[in-house]
Formats: sequence, C-alpha cells, structure tokens
Amino acid sequence: MKTHRLIALLAEDAPVRMRHGRTMAAALFVGAAISIAYMVLFVGIRPDILAVVDTPRVCFKICQTLILAVVAAALVFPMGCPGVSLKTRALALVLPVALLAVGVTMELVVVPERNWMTSMTGNYAVYCILFVPILSLAPLACLLLALKEAAPDKPGLAGAVAGLAAGAIAASVYAWHCPDDSPLFLAVWYSIAIMVVIFAGFILGRHVLRW
Repeated sequence: MKTHRLIALLAEDAPVRMRHGRTMAAALFVGAAISIAYMVLFVGIRPDILAVVDTPRVCFKICQTLILAVVAAALVFPMGCPGVSLKTRALALVLPVALLAVGVTMELVVVPERNWMTSMTGNYAVYCILFVPILSLAPLACLLLALKEAAPDKPGLAGAVAGLAAGAIAASVYAWHCPDDSPLFLAVWYSIAIMVVIFAGFILGRHVLRW
C-alpha cells in the first residue's frame, strides 16, 4: 500500500477522529482551566472589572479575544488528522482579524491623533508580553500532548496552530486583568504576545510532534 493511500485511510477512520476530537476537547478544557486558575490565584482580576466590563473598550477587548480563542481552538482540532483540509476553518480567522480592524479604525476616529501613541503604548505593555505567554503554557502543553497522540502530517504547522490557540486562550484570560483597554494596545501588544506563543509552538511542534 502506498504511503499517501495509508494516510488517506487513516484520515477517513471515523472512530479515530471521534477519539481524537474528545482528546482535543479535554486538552482545551484542562489547559484553559489551569490558565484561568493561575490568573485568578496569582495575577488577579482587575479590581474595577464590574464597573467597566460593560464599557465599549473593555467589552470589545473581552469579546474580540474570546472570539479569536474560539476560532483558533476550532482550527487546532483537525491538525491531528492527516489529509484533512483546513481551508474552511482557517478562513474563519478573518472574523477576529476584521473585528480588530474595525475596533482600531473606530479608535483612530474617536481618539485625537495626538493621543494615538499613548493609547497604543498603554501602561502595561511589558506585562502583556510576559503574562500572555505564561498563561499559555498550560494550554499549549495540553494541546501538544493531545496532538502527539494523533498523527499530524505537518508537525511544525500543527505546533504553530496549537500555539495560536493557546496564545488566544491566554489573551482572553489576561484581558480580565489588563487595565489597558484601547484597541490600539490590543492590536499591537496582544498580537506580539500571541506571535511569541505561535513561534514557540512551531519550534516545539517540529520536535515533539514528529512521527
């Protein structure tokens, strides 16, 4: 039997897909739960969250990071199934990217130009770049362990997608602590922090997920 035919048969094995789906769901749940617990216990939710959670910027930040986390989590599911097309799920990433673009545009319209740099820089950029990767450690580890039990045909890509999901989950958790609410801050510093996790996932995936 040719290798590509074997891969196709493995990809079409429904029971294997079901087991893999349950494993990935468990990995996401456990990883996210650990990240949330760490944030609550050691980082803390911002003290004024109840007073500001319904304000436009805070609501946008929380919703945008949560949407990215959901879309990225859905994308990581098929990574362990060889031969499965990712195009449809990958296209869903357009939603959080477009939403962020709208938020940034609105911020540039509402905020005077002289304050753009201040809004983008914020006060806690270093904390964002530090804590998002820290909060992503558990989700990334859980996802890589789940993928290792599967058969990703592109280990580096699978690791990078796991990094995207883990980074997005961490960002959605950290958003409840971060006092910098501008979409400009979100677009720059949260994106940088998530890219760090994506790169780490790519490097780890190439070594951990290799057949």
